[in-house]
Amino acid sequence: MADCSKTEKVELHVPKLEELCEVLQDGLKKNFADSKVSVVDCPDLSQDPFRFPVKGLCGKPRITDVGGVPYLVPLVQRDKVYNMNTVAKEVELPGAFILGAGAVSSKAVGMNAELMPLVLTETEEKPAVNGSYFASINPADGKCLQEKYNDKCSDCDFGLLANLYACEGKPGKVIEVRANRRTGGDSLVTCLRKAMETHYSDKSLALGGTFVIQKGQAKIHIMPREFSACPLNTNEDVNKWLEHFNVSAPLICQSVLVSRDPGLDLRVEHTHCFSHHGEGGHYYIDTTPDTVEYVGYFLPAEFVYRVDRPQTTHVIGRD
Repeated sequence: MADCSKTEKVELHVPKLEELCEVLQDGLKKNFADSKVSVVDCPDLSQDPFRFPVKGLCGKPRITDVGGVPYLVPLVQRDKVYNMNTVAKEVELPGAFILGAGAVSSKAVGMNAELMPLVLTETEEKPAVNGSYFASINPADGKCLQEKYNDKCSDCDFGLLANLYACEGKPGKVIEVRANRRTGGDSLVTCLRKAMETHYSDKSLALGGTFVIQKGQAKIHIMPREFSACPLNTNEDVNKWLEHFNVSAPLICQSVLVSRDPGLDLRVEHTHCFSHHGEGGHYYIDTTPDTVEYVGYFLPAEFVYRVDRPQTTHVIGRD
């Protein structure tokens, strides 16, 4: 396992939910023809379309950035393997529910792939419940192949990098975001992040949660099954290596976004999506702005934890 002994912790700014709703609403108005942000009771996330292993997003919310893109490019560092149960302890919340975006452990899965983690981590009384999905390139036809993680593996490992939201998985009040018909150039996630960055220019805030693309299509990428043997030294190199797809709603997305990096070399936004029709991967933006419909549920995180920060860093491949 990779070294998690040097975890860094920073307290984040947490505004009142009603105040944050107004800030996010102002941002969405600039990017969507129709939008509404409000405080609601979190829907039961164990039900369709989510099917998470917990009911809610509430209870001691926090985010963590584990590893990083520098462990993938320019050349992969295969020894960077982590475990969700260990991460829960590193973020001081054993037994946490964890969702987000990351990469599989190639040692566990036998290849490289996109990970959509949904893990209720272990406690002394109960084993972990792993509801994660992963997406790879199908060698038979070159298309997207999404699989349930526990159909292939019995562990809670992941590799290289992940941006994760952790909480107690309880019901409670959350921020509901509804947005239809995109008129601007930013994705839903980027729009929310920029709204916080602009309004809270001298503070660091973070949101974690899930949203559903109810109608329309989206651009995603999936990493090849084999790591690049040649160094990927530029964003152009990375984009040529990645496989890009257009996938269809309904898509369940899980996202972590940070308004401003408080000096931890964070990836400021990262979103992966899965579906119940076999498509999933790293989400960029919808490709049907005239018809797209979003609904999402988020909470501001109280802390950010930086686990195994790369000592040698760069900004390549963080789109």
